[in-house]
Parts: sequence; structure tokens; C-alpha cells
Amino acid sequence: MSCQTCWRCLSRVSDPAIAARQPLQQLWTFNHVSTAAFTTGASLHALPLKKKGRPVISEKLVRGAKKTFTKKKGAPPKIPRAARPAIGERKALRKRIVLSNNNALEVQGLQDITAESITDEKLGGQVLGIPGPVVVQLRAVEAFKVTQGWPLFRRPAMLIRRETLEFGKEMEEMSPEGRKKTVRRVLVGERGSGKTLMLLQAMTMAFLKDWVVINIPEAQDLIHAKTEYAPVPGTAPTQYSQKTYTASLLSAISRSNPILQSFQLSQPNSASEIPTPIPPNISLARLAQMGASDPDTAWPIFQLLYQELTLPGRPPLMLCLDGLAHVMCNSHYISAQYHPIHAHDFTIIKFFLDHLSGTSPLPNGGAVLAATSESNNSVIPSLKLALSQLEGNEAVQRDPFAKYDERVLGIFNKGGVEVQRLRGVTKEEARGLMEYWARSGLVRQRVSEGFVGEKWSLSGGGVVGELERATVRMRV
Repeated sequence: MSCQTCWRCLSRVSDPAIAARQPLQQLWTFNHVSTAAFTTGASLHALPLKKKGRPVISEKLVRGAKKTFTKKKGAPPKIPRAARPAIGERKALRKRIVLSNNNALEVQGLQDITAESITDEKLGGQVLGIPGPVVVQLRAVEAFKVTQGWPLFRRPAMLIRRETLEFGKEMEEMSPEGRKKTVRRVLVGERGSGKTLMLLQAMTMAFLKDWVVINIPEAQDLIHAKTEYAPVPGTAPTQYSQKTYTASLLSAISRSNPILQSFQLSQPNSASEIPTPIPPNISLARLAQMGASDPDTAWPIFQLLYQELTLPGRPPLMLCLDGLAHVMCNSHYISAQYHPIHAHDFTIIKFFLDHLSGTSPLPNGGAVLAATSESNNSVIPSLKLALSQLEGNEAVQRDPFAKYDERVLGIFNKGGVEVQRLRGVTKEEARGLMEYWARSGLVRQRVSEGFVGEKWSLSGGGVVGELERATVRMRV
């Protein structure tokens, strides 16, 4: 069946009016377009679009224009940077000790401490200067600390406290003419009470008395895994030596004890223990220098040096250690079985603790002094319990929830170890100290009774560190 619509369209052609108005060609064209809408050929063959840039202005169009020549920029110039510090330079700067300040006033009439004046009761509460040769010896054994106020004064000096006079009297009893007595003591006290300074005063008096001083300035340097260590052959349980630290210790001993020049080696060394040949009849100072120059033989030479110092006719010996709590626990070193090594298994620490406990006596007398630290301290329940019991504090008992080290308790259970608690200075001693500060130009106020009492109260009853902070360092 044909479509009616198509016939109607065709029938309209016969209408003369429509035929005259529209051409016949347009009646048969349904969609008259030149290009299909979906065609992509034109866009594909078209040229790519140019990037828009700045309009080019011809120099001819700009009146008075001049030609410019642009130079190609090269690499930026290198900025000079500061050179990196050498190995060990930062540590040396951090541990640098300044003992003299030229800007400080020179105290007129300052007396130096002598071997005879350390027991003079009239000098109690006064400040005495440290002689120059003794300052060199104290620097060699690292007795001075960075945190102390030495850079504020013209020269090093120390306050003669009642504890200083008491220890001076004990040293008089340990003189070569007196009885061979050994003092084994642990210094305790709150922070800033002067424990490290008390060690310095003891070493000062020992140098003035021509004693031999062996000092371990920082006990934590022996356990923080910063130096080489190796097991000592033929020891059970295994002992470990620290050859580099022992060599530095021998170097400090040789530089700080000039009295070793007057003693010669009397015992021939064994070739099995010390492979390096040692000339006969050399001085003990030269022997210590040989161990300092060769770390591999440092520990055997240290043992030989100690044997020489304990012979009859040798001077008394003083052993000092600061930071006792650090050597009363496991160290940061690891054994071959990957277990932490106890601090008592190191030869240097065992050497000191044997003398502190009395296991190894000093035949010629002397002193073994150790100081605790409250600013850099490890919490050791065993050490706290032992020191409290030795101090006479019966209220301190074993904590059932704490772990105690029997090796630590065994050091103090043998008896003979004293505990001395340092407290604040008296008002008379505080006044003498403030007068010295005023003469040095650090205190501008008048040192009166009221001023002394005020600062003494603010410092917690004369704590030396707090007294210096309240008087010298505090500015309102």
C-alpha cells in the first residue's frame, strides 16, 4: 500500500502558486548541508594552533626605539659556604675549659693554698687560690668541669669548707711518717652541693702532698659504648679491657704526676704479658708514656705501673671517680652471645671498685673517693639502698617490687666504705664566698649581714650552686 503523505507532497507540485514560489530542485532536497555534522576530516587536516605570545612591535613603528642585545645567562655563581668542622672539633669546643678571664678584676691579697695550710683552722670560710703548677695538673686529669663558673674569675680559687679541713687532717694522718691508712668514701648530696668540687679539692691537696692521683672524670664514658673493647684472655668470668681509654688514662697519669720521674722501674717485665720490650731502669713516667702511645699494650703496662706504685717506699695513691651510679648497672656493650655486659666486668671499673670495697688494699695508704651525681644520674635501686643503709637511714628497706643487683650490694656489704653527705655552707662560709665575688667584680651590692642572710635563704640553706645562681648569675 502506497503512502498517502508522499502523494500529497507530489500533488502540491501541480499548484502553480507553489511551483512559482519554490524551485522544483528544492522540493526534492530534504536536508541540504555542505558538510556532515559528524565529519572529522576537516579538523584533522587543519594546521596546529600557534601559541599566543606577546604582540611583536616592530622597531620601525616605535619612534625613537633602540636595538637591545640580550646576553645569555649562564649558571648562577656558587655561594661560598663555611667548611665543615674537622672530626672532633665540635667535641673539643664543647668540652673546652676556660680557667682565666682577663676582664675580671684581680683580687688583691689572694693567698695560695699550700701543703701546710690545708689544716689551718683560721683559714676556714676563706677563699684561697690554686697555685699555677697544680692548675696544670688538675687540667691534665680533667678535674675541672664545663658547668662550673671558672670563666667568671681571673684565676681558679676554692672555698675552704669545714669538710675540706676535716679531709686535710685525715691526709696528715696518712703521711709517709704516719700510719698507712686508706680512706674509702662516697660523696652524696643534692644537686649543686659541691660534690665534684670536693673531689677537686681532694686532688689539689693530694698534688700538694706529692701523692699519685688517678682520676676517672666521667664514669659514663666507660659504659656508653664509645670506646673499643675486647675480652681479656684467660679470665673467668670474662673480663673486658678498653685499650683506647686505658691509653688516654695512662697519658693523663704521666702528665699530671711529675713525681713519677723520680721513681724507676724495679721489676723486669714478662715477655708473655707485654710483647713490647721495655728498657730496664726507666722512670715510671716514661713507662706510662709507652702505654699511652701503644693502646694494644696499655692494659698490661697499667697493671705493671700499679705494681710499681704499691711497692714499699712509694707515695700514697688517690683514686677518684665521678658519677658512681653509671658503673652500677649493665653497660651498653654487647658480648659475643649478644647479652649486655655488666659494668663490673670491665677491667678499669673493676680495678676501682675492688679498691673501693677493700678487696684490693693500698699498701702505702691513700684514698679512694667516689661521687654521685644528681644532675646526670641513673636510678639504681641497689645503690640507693646500700648508700642509705651505710648512712644510717634505717627507714629505707628493700622494695618488694624493685630488682636489686647483688653484685652492687656486695661492694658495700664488706664494710669500710663511708658515706659523706655534703650539705649547704654556713653563713660565715657564704659571707667569705660573697666577699670574694664582690672583689672579683661580680657582686655590686654591699655584702652586709642582711644581704648574706637573704641569699643564703634563697639558696636552700647555703647550697653552693644555688648560692652562685642567686648572687652572681641572677639579674633583676
